[in-house]
Amino acid sequence: MEKLEATRSAPTAVNLQRQHSLATQVRREIERMIEAGELVSGDWINEALIASQLNVSRGTVREGCRSLQETGLVHVIVNRGAFVREVDAKEAAELYDLRAALFALAGRTLAGKITKTQITALTKMVSKMDKLAGTGDTEGYYRENRLFHDSLLEYAGNARLTEQYQSYARELQLFLRKALMKPGRMAESNEEHRQIVELLASRDAAGAASLMEQVVLNVKARLFGDS
Repeated sequence: MEKLEATRSAPTAVNLQRQHSLATQVRREIERMIEAGELVSGDWINEALIASQLNVSRGTVREGCRSLQETGLVHVIVNRGAFVREVDAKEAAELYDLRAALFALAGRTLAGKITKTQITALTKMVSKMDKLAGTGDTEGYYRENRLFHDSLLEYAGNARLTEQYQSYARELQLFLRKALMKPGRMAESNEEHRQIVELLASRDAAGAASLMEQVVLNVKARLFGDS
């Protein structure tokens, strides 16, 4: 009898695992939509539409939304559904301060351990961004800029730091998508990148930390008119 019960319960466990996997896919897709600006702060998340697009059940979409609520990206209202959370200016400014502090820590950590291979990789990214800035390709520059920042965090080797930094970055996507810079600003931004690589290569931990903190605070100042 016990063997029969175990046999009957096995498919249920498999189904639950499959549903969890699908919910993770839904979560990633909604995150992508927010990042791409397809969903913005305050938008209602259409469960039926997403379920149809991804060929999953509405329950799976609902589970994905509940998961996103834990990250602060989505707000679920009983009997109304899930909405992209709204972040006001005060909260966004605080997130920039926290992000700046973490980026400084990444710079201080990385300066003492960066390898020649990593310096070469970062230098190549800076060169690529020079070309993108020269052609006015803001979307391309934005992607490469993100890769540069992500690489600095990865090279620092602190998984918890990276996780928290990326969490703040995702929440800031809810505030606005002004990260795309004007052509003139791209060249200025990339000069900061070049200086970061130089400071890291020279093992200047204090200098790298200071500049990497300032890079994030500069973005905050431009957005909130503090400069």
